[in-house]
Amino acid sequence: MAIKHRFERISRLPTYVFSEVNSMKAIERSRGEDVIDFGMGNPDLPTPKHIVEKLCETAKNPKTHRYSVSKGIIGLRRAQSDYYKRRFNVSLSPEKEIIVTLGSKEGLANLASAISSEGDQVIVPNPSYPIHPYGFVIAGALVSSIKSTPDEKFLSKLNELVSPSKSRVKALVLNYPNNPTTAFASIDFFEEVVKICKKYEVYILSDIAYAEIYFDTPPPSILQVKDASKIAVEFSSLSKSYSMPGWRIGFACGNKKLIEALAKIKSYLDYGAFTPIQVAATAALNGPQDCLNEIRNSYLSRRNTILTGLKRIGWDNIKTPLGTMFIWAPLPKNYIGMGSLEFSKKLLKNGKVAVAPGIGFGSNGEGYLRISLVENEHRIRQAIRNIKTFFDKGV
Repeated sequence: MAIKHRFERISRLPTYVFSEVNSMKAIERSRGEDVIDFGMGNPDLPTPKHIVEKLCETAKNPKTHRYSVSKGIIGLRRAQSDYYKRRFNVSLSPEKEIIVTLGSKEGLANLASAISSEGDQVIVPNPSYPIHPYGFVIAGALVSSIKSTPDEKFLSKLNELVSPSKSRVKALVLNYPNNPTTAFASIDFFEEVVKICKKYEVYILSDIAYAEIYFDTPPPSILQVKDASKIAVEFSSLSKSYSMPGWRIGFACGNKKLIEALAKIKSYLDYGAFTPIQVAATAALNGPQDCLNEIRNSYLSRRNTILTGLKRIGWDNIKTPLGTMFIWAPLPKNYIGMGSLEFSKKLLKNGKVAVAPGIGFGSNGEGYLRISLVENEHRIRQAIRNIKTFFDKGV
């Protein structure tokens, strides 16, 4: 006899939209079909050689095989502090204002759990990366959405939502450069956000996982705003910057109270990443940085190849992203009424090209597709040919 218990927090999670596309992708590949995969933001570029060599060197020492430290080794926290100083001219205490996380996703989800109480409300941009709203849904908070474009309308809506007469807002989540929309925020925008959130005592959780994947002007950190660290914590990751997705190394930096809360909950949940990985991550931040330009240039070249090819075959209503490893593309003109999920499924089935449907990132993502720059240029050109054939057949 089955036990009839309801798992309340799990029941609040909707069906994962991407699972439909992923299941179809697996079926097509099991049939021997060559699917070109632009769906998942999973970097394919190799981790720079000097980082891998440091991992191997350190792993040979059996002393590094024991439990690590849940906050992260001090050398890595110091390296992150140095990074913030040279990149953003922001001074952070390695002991009190930085913690190492198992990727930025884990850090944000655990902080959501640490700070959320029943009845708390959190504001999350829409569309957004799924962990941004659902980390708080899992933690039991209520989530309100705000259109993710960093403009005056955002600020006006934010001011309305955090007004004391409206709700009990605990935190605001930000993500710029944005996944999935690729939007950048200015330091002026961050200043206004900080002003509003300080006024109403609302914490800010900023995700800058794509801060190093830019093609023109480097994006700012919210911690550059005066006194932002009084209310803000910032999540970052080495996954994209140094092409280290499977290594699972990220950081939370900023507000001491939030860092302390995250450290406390992590002390119950994990012992930190494998020490050799942390030592190698330290080598990434402290070592030669020419690899960052190489990784950026690879994404830039891929971006240009995709946009040129899509424009040539008539998919010409796409804005050029200034950074990230994505293209946020409106549905092709002849398919606008179809919906992003249905289009993604048809493109996969009939064109053998996988993309992420915009609806999977929130209701405001409907009508868009996220195309990840995770295939080489030879594969990109093949994908363009496949898409053209798909268009020509009018499927």
